[in-house]
Amino acid sequence: MDNRQQRALSPWSLPAGGWKAVLKRTWDETGRDNVGLIAAGVAFYGFLALVPLLGVTVLSYGLIADTQTVIDDVNRLAAVMPADAARLVGEQLLSVVQSSDGKKGFGLLIALALALFGARNGAGAVITALNIAYEEEEKRGLIKVNLLALGITAASVVVALVAALAIAALAKLEALLPGAPGVVLVGGKLASYLLLLLAGSSAAAALYRFGPSRTQARWRWLTPGSLFSAAGWLLLSLGFGLYVANFGNYNATYGSLSAVVVMLTWMYLSAYILIVGAELNAEFEHQVAADTTTGTPQPLGTRGSWVADHVAGDGAKRGERHEDAAAAAPVSAAEEFGASRAMARAGQVAGIGKAGLVTSAAATLGLRLIRKRGQARTGIAVLGATAFAAWLGRERASGS
Repeated sequence: MDNRQQRALSPWSLPAGGWKAVLKRTWDETGRDNVGLIAAGVAFYGFLALVPLLGVTVLSYGLIADTQTVIDDVNRLAAVMPADAARLVGEQLLSVVQSSDGKKGFGLLIALALALFGARNGAGAVITALNIAYEEEEKRGLIKVNLLALGITAASVVVALVAALAIAALAKLEALLPGAPGVVLVGGKLASYLLLLLAGSSAAAALYRFGPSRTQARWRWLTPGSLFSAAGWLLLSLGFGLYVANFGNYNATYGSLSAVVVMLTWMYLSAYILIVGAELNAEFEHQVAADTTTGTPQPLGTRGSWVADHVAGDGAKRGERHEDAAAAAPVSAAEEFGASRAMARAGQVAGIGKAGLVTSAAATLGLRLIRKRGQARTGIAVLGATAFAAWLGRERASGS
């Protein structure tokens, strides 16, 4: 590696050879870190957090807008999703609106707190994924990690609200110009996509900076991955939506579960792109000897970040850092069970039905098995059986 690469102060000052090396290592690390499996876990937790997250969004937005406006604007925001996924969000949104209508004062605060706590597991899964991408072991305490997860959840609601308001404003502007030429309407559509791109890249950069358990990276070292993840997510959402509408045959294969399968697949692909963006940023930091972290520049080995403390080709063993990343701080069964019961309660408040103690206990067992080396398949089987049993129980209840 030449001195120019080692002295580079931003990703954009790296020569073509440096970019090539970064992209090659990113590809290798994506496979070595099992990003596909990690993205599946993030999608699973994100799906469980969907209804509580919708509850927080509806309750927050409802403070400044009426019920119908909330439904219309969130549906516009969901329009970028595949049609089946957008329909599922719309159905759950209507259920949440109906169950939360009329909540005020202390009741509103309680509902918001329950929904936030229920949705935090999705953010916790993202934090774990980012630690793996940046080759870090979780060093923060349990309270700090949970507060961070709650903060990420609240921030995601704010981003969603801002994006929904911006897209709604553009839609109303188009309505005021019914006779506008096609160029103006196309420009409005492009502007809405640019707003989504800006919101997505900003949110991704914030996740990459505050999510991993490490000394924070400078913003310029987070730009490539955040731009990649935002642009990739937008293109993926549009492309996957076209595929499902024109070529996919999910209804024939999954029947009434097709909307759930499409939603999970879309969330899986979105999580995959987000994690690959983190891998890309990590390898850019790993490419240079200059200090990529915030604060006064520090020498190698004292920066509080594996990728910032080591330079590609310095002989550091990647296997060791992967073992460190896998040795995440243990979580007690009691905490997992309590979190599952809290989320079940939040879901009940949000209007998705009641989850029993047996269901919560079985889900907790499955999640703990997944974390154990060699027991992942058993854990996945337990989770699958639990989900199937819960679905059967719900179908019987609705049938009776």
